[in-house]
Formats: sequence, structure tokens, C-alpha cells
Amino acid sequence: MNKLRTIIRLYEARTGLKPISAMVRISRNTVKKYIHQWNSLNMSYDSFQSTSDAELHELFCVCHQPAAPNPRMDELQALLPAICKALRKKGVTTLMQWHEYIAKHPNGYGLTQFRLALQRYRLINNPTMRMEHKAGDKMFIDYTGDKLWIYPHGESPSQVDVFVCILGCSLLTYVEATSGQTKEDFISACENAFYYYGGVPQAMVPDNLKAAVTKAGRYESVLNEEFERFAEHYGVTVVPARVRKPRDKALVENAVKLTYKDIFTRIEALHCPDLKSLNAAIRSALELHNNRQMTSRSYSRRSYFEELEKEALGSLNPIRYQIKKHTMATVGKDGYVRLKEDIHYYSVPHTYIGKKLKISYTTADVQIFDAYTCITSHKRNRVEFRHTTNPEHLCAKHKAIIEWSPETFMAQAAEIHEDVEHYIRRVLEKKRYVDQANKICSGILSLARKVGPTRLAAVCRLADSYGRYSFLEIQDILKTKSEHIEVPEETADIPEHENIRGKEYYK
Repeated sequence: MNKLRTIIRLYEARTGLKPISAMVRISRNTVKKYIHQWNSLNMSYDSFQSTSDAELHELFCVCHQPAAPNPRMDELQALLPAICKALRKKGVTTLMQWHEYIAKHPNGYGLTQFRLALQRYRLINNPTMRMEHKAGDKMFIDYTGDKLWIYPHGESPSQVDVFVCILGCSLLTYVEATSGQTKEDFISACENAFYYYGGVPQAMVPDNLKAAVTKAGRYESVLNEEFERFAEHYGVTVVPARVRKPRDKALVENAVKLTYKDIFTRIEALHCPDLKSLNAAIRSALELHNNRQMTSRSYSRRSYFEELEKEALGSLNPIRYQIKKHTMATVGKDGYVRLKEDIHYYSVPHTYIGKKLKISYTTADVQIFDAYTCITSHKRNRVEFRHTTNPEHLCAKHKAIIEWSPETFMAQAAEIHEDVEHYIRRVLEKKRYVDQANKICSGILSLARKVGPTRLAAVCRLADSYGRYSFLEIQDILKTKSEHIEVPEETADIPEHENIRGKEYYK
């Protein structure tokens, strides 16, 4: 437009066409065309000077002739929405759609022009949105499609999955090989990524794998219960990507491609024997990737992260997350539930006998729930066919038996009377089998509630004088009421007589 203004100015100053053409370096025919157009406008030079460049372009350069109608393109444009919709179906290709199009419109466009028109339509109607990611905002998560191999000594090689995540702002990437894509593997890899970054983002954007999402939705998804607890443990929001919408996590999709280029190519020839050594090799290649200067930028992912995003991340929970497993079990008649994985039994309050309860367990603890109420917890014991018991869970009768011990019996007897205490001590000394002694002591002490402590003390004193130490002896004395007999302190000596043999006779 500057040259156009110069042409008109020189023309109004009565300069010839040849000098004008030489000064603006435009052919004389083009200068003639502009001057002819100027003369046809019937515009004053003052108005010309105040006209904007856009208006001058409209006056001098745009041809206002209506575009010639193009029936073939109009027909194709009308069909493109239905064609794009059909291409979303599995197995449908552009070539198939072109064959259908050309069958109905024999004079239509060829395959190349058909594809170009389809491409233009998609670009206009589905443009890519430019997203600006804030520091510490999102972490995008995915698994690579290709897998790596480990080569155990003396065993056949096996494949392992590769977990990839990336921070939205600094693009700092984390890569880890996992044995699979199970819930435990996925949560462990996410937690390791938090510790690699030294903090937690505000949100995680995973794919719709079963370890993260139970039911996918366009606007809100149902998360896996365990993964949701993990996110709550670290104070992170989970925002899954939409199904078949790779643009929702375009950054990690690109990170997967870079993982193939910068990591896979470096470690595939190493033939690592186990997962630990493979991850060590991945970490070395990952550091080279993160510390390399980015294309067309003056900084690396690591330096940009240290400068801008590291401080924006949330603080880590000082306690590592423990993955919980869940199972249902019915309380047996003995008041125990069985953890099937370990074949170990745990006690619950006896009032829950016959109920179906939920067992939640980690590597260290076992918690038992009735609906959402935790009724008890135990330390996990992996010894098979054994029972872990909390005495508080037993009924009164069973609790009393569990609490049987010499110390307990002696303490109870001392509360009744010192003679009862002496008799119980003698019972415990005389009986060699513990269970037998415990039953006798329990029976004798229970009599105090029936006959009273004073009478029981007298009975024990009499039985002790006889040297009889049993429950039946105490019972017989109570039946005959013999405890009222006065026991002489010393026995009178028997006088010597020729008709009395004496103890010497039997030697």
C-alpha cells in the first residue's frame, strides 16, 4: 500500500509513467492499471490520503466480481459432515468413503482433492486449542504402547510395561518400567513420580485404564476406589481424559514418542536381568533427556522446572501410601474371620458372629469393617492356620478361661481369705498338669459366691489339715458341713501296751 500511495502522489504531481515505474520498481502496465482505477474512483487526493490501507486494498486490489458457482464443491461440502461422522466408526477409512462418494457422484472429485477438502473441513470445524499450563497445575499420565524386555538368568525373556508422566508447565518427564498395569503397579508408579518431582501437582490427568477409572464419562468419571484413596492421601485431584480424546493429554502423548527416541533406543540392547536394573538404566537415560537443551529454547526441562515449577508443587505427605486390598468374610461360630490370602484367622467382637464383614488389609495391618464402621484392627500375621486374638472380643466365659494363670488364681484367693490362698497354692503345687490345676482352682474359687468367703476359708482349712487337695474334697466337706469340727493342734501320744503293735511292727 506504500507503493500505491507513492504512485498516486507522483501521478498527481504530473510525473510520467516511466519515471513512476522506475521509482517504485513496478512494471508500467501495473502502474497503468492503478492509475486507471484511480481515475475511475472520482476521489479527491485529500480523501485518498486519509483512507486506511485496508480500504485502499479493497478499492484497488480486490476483484469484486462474484465467484463462479462450483456445483461439484457445493455437493462435496454438503456431504462432509456425514463423512466425518462415519469416519469415527471402527474400521471405516477415507478410501471407503471416497468410493461411496464417487459411486453416487460419478463426476465428483478424485481421491486427492477429496482428502484435501476433508482435511480443510476438519481444520476449520475442529481446530486445536492452545493450552497454557500453569506451574504446579497438572501431571499427565500414560503408558507406552510398545514394551521393554527383561532377561532373567536361566529363564525366558518377559515383557514389562513402561509408565510415562509429564508436568504440564516445565515438561519434566518421569519414566518407569512396571511389571504390569495393575492397580498396585499404577499407584506405585504415580507415587514414585511424586517423589521424583519432590512434590505433588494440583491434578493428575490419567488415561481411562481400569486401575484409575471404573466407569468413564464425558463430564465426570467414576474413579477406581483405591486410586481415589491414593489421590486423597496426597491431596491431588484426578481429572481423567475423555475416551478417545488424545488431545486431552497431548503433552504425554508427545512424551511417549520422545521416550521411544531418547530412552528405548539407549537401553533396548542392554538385556537387563530384572526390573530393578532396567529402571536404573531408564533413570540414567531419563536424566540425559531432562537435562538436554530443548529445541528452539535456551533452557532444559530440568532447569525450567528448578526455576519455575518446583516451588509451585504441593508438599508431599510424609507417610507413604499403603495399598489396601479388600475382601468379604463371614464370622465363624468361634468369633473369627479368615483372611483367605494368608489362611490366617482374626478375632472380632463375639456379638458379630454370623455376620458378613469387610476386611481391608495392607502389608502391615488388617482392619475389619461392618458397613463403614471399623470394629477392630490387628497387625497382619502371615502364619497359616493360626489365630490372632484380642481378649476383649471374647465373651465373659471364654475371657475368664483365657485369663487363667497361677498369678490370677492366687490374687483372687488372697481377696477371699489367707487360708483359701494357702490352699490354692498347695493345689497348684500338687497338680502336675496345668489344665487340671486350673479347673480345680476355678471351681474352688467359684464356691465363694455360693457359700461365702468365711465358710470357704473354714472348708479349705479343714481340707488342708487332711492333706487332701481337690475340688471334690471341698465339695464333700460342704455337703456334710464338716467344717465346724475343731481340729486339734496336736495329737495325743498312744500309750504303750502289749496288745498294741505300733508302727515298729510293720517295718
